[in-house]
Parts: sequence; structure tokens; C-alpha cells
Amino acid sequence: MSTEHDRERKGAVNGPPASTRGRSERPGPTQVVPSIDVEDEETRYLAPIGPTEPSDGRKTQSSEAHAPVVPVTAEELQRQIRELEARLKRMLAGASPEAAGGAAPGEPETERSPRGDGAPAAADAVGEPPLSEPGTARDVLSTDFYLRQWGRAGLRRRTEEVDEFGFDPKSEARYRPLFDFLYRHYFRIDLEGIEHVPSEGRCLVVSNHSGGPIPYDGLMLRAAVRREHPAQRELRWLADDFVYYLPFAGTLMNRLGAVRACQENAERLLAGERLIAVFPEGAKGSGKLFKDRYRLQRFGRGGFIRLCLRTRTPLVPCAIVGAEETNPLLYRVEHVTRALGIPYLPITPTFPLLGPLGLVPAPTKWKIRLAEPVRFDAYGPEAADDEILVRRLAERVRVTIQGLIDDTLATRRSVWFG
Repeated sequence: MSTEHDRERKGAVNGPPASTRGRSERPGPTQVVPSIDVEDEETRYLAPIGPTEPSDGRKTQSSEAHAPVVPVTAEELQRQIRELEARLKRMLAGASPEAAGGAAPGEPETERSPRGDGAPAAADAVGEPPLSEPGTARDVLSTDFYLRQWGRAGLRRRTEEVDEFGFDPKSEARYRPLFDFLYRHYFRIDLEGIEHVPSEGRCLVVSNHSGGPIPYDGLMLRAAVRREHPAQRELRWLADDFVYYLPFAGTLMNRLGAVRACQENAERLLAGERLIAVFPEGAKGSGKLFKDRYRLQRFGRGGFIRLCLRTRTPLVPCAIVGAEETNPLLYRVEHVTRALGIPYLPITPTFPLLGPLGLVPAPTKWKIRLAEPVRFDAYGPEAADDEILVRRLAERVRVTIQGLIDDTLATRRSVWFG
């Protein structure tokens, strides 16, 4: 009895046991909070609170969450942006992330593997192979290699300055020796009437469309004006929509100076006092059969006339002779190709018999003739809404170009030698 009485008296003096201190008298689950009064032996059985990083026991997560936020000044933000831009340029130039300066400000560093090859440690844990160096066999066999070389990533790496329509001066300069060779030695182009193209200001060159499945007339007309014009003017031509659905062709043509054909793009080019070329025949012109060569198709609804009337732009008729024989079109398949986004599948003497080699153009002799400009100063911008006037003017331009073609064919002695 005395022993039990002594235990009760000690409990009243010392209070409840240490293991029960801090517990609420209210019913329900309670949370155990470690404090400085908990013995070392009991702290081993208490679950950590907050993040798994070790803490000093007195510092809690709530104190970190309510820490004062230091505002970032505008100068500091601009400095960080400049650092990120410089680091991004170095990475695009081929430098590794370590050489570019490590992780971005405020971004945690990725844990590296102990091998020192720069691969993340998580990749080793799951058994993924490290990234191979560019040009190795493993990299060539992966699809990412081709996306980096010729996809959007490759274009971003090669191109630093393009205009609003996608023209890249570096890409054009890279292919310029090829175009000069085609112009001077392969097609041996004779140019007449270059003096009719003004030295400055807006101008619209309207030409027949020819060349078979891969029309080179836009590229050669651009090369002709750049080489032969005294002011070396830069010509941009409007390309058909189906070109941009072809693999690599649409992006390449865009980088070389082609612009997607629409009224909005043409008006923006002319508003910048540019020299542009249009082919009103469209895909019907480049897809003419060999028996219908040099017979102009209908010029659509006269959109180029409306463009000239609205913007008060002079028009220069142009005729290209010699391109119809580069890839003689014997037949075209149109039924199964619409799902692919192309107007037709060409059948030529060499394609598809020789595969892609059959699309190489024949070295025919080309002649380009430019007529005197047609001006529309007598009409106001409201004349673009007159359907009858637009069709009459479009037909007049069409007859002029057809006359240039007939006169050039009458003086041509040979397809190969002019």
C-alpha cells in the first residue's frame, strides 16, 4: 500500500510521463510534435515533419514559408534575362550546358552520375543509355538526329535572321552558286527587256507558269533580275499552296525567297515597295501536258489586277520559253493524290521510271522576255470592285503574254540551242 501511495505522490509532483506530454485532452487523433522536452530515445520513433531534409529541431516549415520575400529589381531582372539569352546563344552554337554556364538562375542543378559523363543519375537508375555525341552510330540511327539536322531544330540552329515572310539570306547565299550555275551554264538563259523593271519602288511581274512537276521559273526569274538588273533588285515570287505540303520543299522555298500566294502577303510586300512576281495560271500552268505546252490557261479571277488597282502598282508582263521541255508531262494522276495535299502525280519519260533521278530537269535553252509596264493610273482603288473591268484587264494582260510567247517561239531554232 505504501508503495502505491508513493507512486501516486511522485506522479503528482513530477506531472504526467514524458511520453504523454503535449497530448490534447480532447478525444480524436492527435499529432505528436517533437520538442526539446522529448528524450533522445523517444525521438527515434517520431515521424519527421515537413520536408525530409534534416533540420535543427527548432526551425519548422512554417517559419520558412512565412519568410520575407525580397523583391527583384528591374536591373536584376534585366541582368538575368541577358544571361539567359547569352547562354541560349552559346547552346544553339553547339556548346554544352556546362560550357554555357550551368543551370538557369533559380533552377536546381541536376544530380550528375558518379561516372562524370554528364548524364543524369536518374538515367542510370532506370537503365537508360546516356546521350551519345553527335555523329556517332547510335545518334545517326535515331530519329532525333534527322530532326536536329533538317527539322525545325536544325533551321533554328542555322538561321539567326529571317524576314517576316521566312526569307533567310544565309540560306540563299549558300545556294546562290547552284542557281548561278543553272542560270548561266545549264539553262543558258537569255534575258530581254530588263530595262522595263523599275530601279526602285513597287512593281508586279506577271509571267506564265511552266517547268513541269518542279517549276524552276520562280528561282530563275529571281536569279535573272538579281544578275542582270542594274540595281540588282531582289525579286520575291508567290508560290502555290501545294508546295508547302511537300517534305522539305516548302520550307526550303520559303527560305530562298518564295512567299505563300495570297492577297494579304502580296499587299504587304507591295506596301514595302518590293518587286514581286506572280503566276496567275497556278498549278494548272505547271501541270500542262506536253501537247498543250505554251498555251496559257485561264488567269483565275483576276486577283493580280485587283492587287494592282488597290495599290496603284505598275505591271510588267513576262514570258518564259524553254521551261516546258525540261520535264515533259505525258500524263498526270489526280484521283489518289488529293489526300496527300498535292494536285497530281506527274508521269514523264523519266519519272517514276528512274525514281527521284527522273525529276532532274533537262538542259534546255531558256529565254525570258519582259514587256513594257502596264500602268493603271487612270483607275482609282474603287475600280477593283468592278468585276467586268477586272476580267477585261486580266484578259488583256493574258493576250500580251501569249503574244510574247508566240513571238519567241517563232524565232527559236532549237529546244537545246535556242
